[in-house]
Amino acid sequence: MDLENQKRVKELTQEYGAENIVVLLGAAEGEASGIAAETVTLGDPTFAGPLTGVSLGLSVYHVCEEEVKASYDPEVYDEQVSMMEMVLDVGEIAEEMSAIRKLVVTQ
Repeated sequence: MDLENQKRVKELTQEYGAENIVVLLGAAEGEASGIAAETVTLGDPTFAGPLTGVSLGLSVYHVCEEEVKASYDPEVYDEQVSMMEMVLDVGEIAEEMSAIRKLVVTQ
């Protein structure tokens, strides 16, 4: 997650409260999704951005996770995401996201 997006997420969380923010990611790899998820939940693991040492504890999901996918209009999902979903390792991404969410619960 780039520094500008970290700043935006931090500002929105301060304005609206962590309980009112859900981060929806769309990275193409599990590792990239995991790093972005860790950044908005536990703090920037690269120690380079505005979220360094800042644990926001935000809810975070990937657009291809089943629990999120079920809430989309199927036609919009098909048009916007389905082609990409065919080449993603959705299982790996879902595992990565779930692992981060479990870390937040235990913190």
